[in-house]
Amino acid sequence: MPLTPTETRALLDQLGHRPKRFLGQNFLVDGNIVRKSLELGEVAPGDVAVEIGPGLGTLTSALLEAGAEVWAVEKDRTLHQYLSATLSPRFPDRLHLIEGDALEWPLAGLPVARAASAFKIIANLPYAISTPWMDAVLSGPPPARMVLMLQREAGDRYTARPGTRSYGAISIFLQAAYDFTSGYRVAASCFHPRPDVDSCLQVFGHQANPFQFDPEIKALIRRCFQQRRKQLGAFLRVHLPPKTGVAWLAEIEAAGFGPQARAEQIPVALWQKLRVP
Repeated sequence: MPLTPTETRALLDQLGHRPKRFLGQNFLVDGNIVRKSLELGEVAPGDVAVEIGPGLGTLTSALLEAGAEVWAVEKDRTLHQYLSATLSPRFPDRLHLIEGDALEWPLAGLPVARAASAFKIIANLPYAISTPWMDAVLSGPPPARMVLMLQREAGDRYTARPGTRSYGAISIFLQAAYDFTSGYRVAASCFHPRPDVDSCLQVFGHQANPFQFDPEIKALIRRCFQQRRKQLGAFLRVHLPPKTGVAWLAEIEAAGFGPQARAEQIPVALWQKLRVP
């Protein structure tokens, strides 16, 4: 069972640890949310799960007790030492815990050979790193399923539709490879300390034919959204060879978007047709 808010405060006091806002340390204290995460992740014995920022080990323990093999990365040294002293001895063969930055270890050290087979990411994601971390994940071996606790704003960006304010480069990269269902709102009272932002639990399932963008195309799409109010025709004249720009403009025009269209209007499927020679 997850620790209650009172138990969480007592344990943090015992460790001499004050939650660090810059690391997004809002510890989960609601057992229903833990159970929901495992249910949505369809976690079964033998599954390989990646966890980011395990903190006090609430979700980690539940994954391990469900029979999963867990690869986790924790940046905070005090919490890493606590988990090493408490959870690692209980699950010496199934918990692989490293101390480090999730942006440098987006899959928590999961070996390439293991990542080549099915694995899942089940994580209460530190809010400050959500977009760059997701970008790193989408550049490597694709997880079969992701269940992520997200800041509501990040969840909106991940699932945004064309023509909306939140739609951007990360929306395109993610939705080209994953389907998603509606997110589940999570109250601030489910955490200690209570976050100042709304949270949601979001599920992403790997598509049958996922698409992964080349690095050059990703860089170009990011630049498009950095100048999101600029018309695409004018932008492409500067950033693409003439033949390439004309060819893609013909693609989007055939779909009903002229050179005056802006990046936020273009659906994911059309971005997938963009090529750089």
